[in-house]
Amino acid sequence: MHTREEALAYGLSFPDTYQDAPFKDQNWQLVRYKENKKAFLWTYERDGYINLNVKVEPEKAFLWRDIYKSVIPGYHQNKMHWNTIILDGSIPEKDIKQMIGESYDLISDSPVKRIYEAVKRIPYGQVATYAQIAELAGDKSMARAVGNALHKNPDPLNIPCFRVVNAKGELSGAFAFGGEKGQEQRLREEGIVVTHGKVDLKQYQWKTEE
Repeated sequence: MHTREEALAYGLSFPDTYQDAPFKDQNWQLVRYKENKKAFLWTYERDGYINLNVKVEPEKAFLWRDIYKSVIPGYHQNKMHWNTIILDGSIPEKDIKQMIGESYDLISDSPVKRIYEAVKRIPYGQVATYAQIAELAGDKSMARAVGNALHKNPDPLNIPCFRVVNAKGELSGAFAFGGEKGQEQRLREEGIVVTHGKVDLKQYQWKTEE
């Protein structure tokens, strides 16, 4: 990878991204993540080379700098959390792509995204509790946040929020998709028995520890 065009094209190959030129200086071309509009790839020409700024975990920032002389502390950005990659031909393309990918992962990560990804994993014909999804999303204390996120589900066809119940197996009285009986109907369609607005967790709960 030697050119700005190659770098931008790779950055834009990640889901939900777009290119931006926010400054009056057209030398700076960015790739942002749509959900939070944060940039994970900055491109600009400096000293005759195309440079890329990418976000890094602090411990990895120094690792990459130790491996390659053309990876330096982030130019005009936080030196602990950003690296600059100088496209001078000395860094293998696979490692440049890895650094861009890691930057994307850091920028696009959010509790809500992790909640939705956890819900997608619930198997057909099974349910999970709010606390269970919170733990899978990285913080078992945010069960309330799980409920809020699912109530705002942006893609109910692919994020099966109807498979999430409370700690007693009770269905949500405020199920947002399909009306009051929508959750019960969807569960029944998957063969789950619902009795008086409740699911038997012993029979239908997803065993995530397996």
